[in-house]
Amino acid sequence: MKLRSSLSVLLLGVSSLWGTASAQEVGNKAYGVLLKGLLSRNVPEVDVAGARKLEDAVFLDARTREEYEVSHLHSARWVGYETFTLSRLEGLPKTTPLVVYCSVGYRSEKITRRLQREGYTRVFNLYGGIFEWVNQGQPVRDEQGETQRVHAYNTLWGVWLETGEKVY
Repeated sequence: MKLRSSLSVLLLGVSSLWGTASAQEVGNKAYGVLLKGLLSRNVPEVDVAGARKLEDAVFLDARTREEYEVSHLHSARWVGYETFTLSRLEGLPKTTPLVVYCSVGYRSEKITRRLQREGYTRVFNLYGGIFEWVNQGQPVRDEQGETQRVHAYNTLWGVWLETGEKVY
């Protein structure tokens, strides 16, 4: 019995280390737990720091047009989710580094997977989405310039946006 218990503890420890070593992280532990349950994690991911370091990356916004117009990452292209079409990527070589984001990463994960199937080779889902981007103090903008306003999707999801002005 003692051996079985020790083996269980060892396996739990190894699996914990393996899980965190390859996983992206967010600042809020509860948000991280939510994301681990919500996302399928079947596409390449990049965290906020990694996304900022990607040279020549094009950011693609997979939210609704209304969400995008409230604010978006600097120079992001709106591609949408329900209305997504490849024509919105016209002129981008399939080797261009692409960072797809939405509010938390669920919709952008689906678009990232689709882009992979279409032959895009350097495409990443922004882990934690625009919420984590803003939570880490990174700027967003609207048509007038930098803003504190962020579309928080709805009050249920908006709890994960810890900074900025929530817009519904």
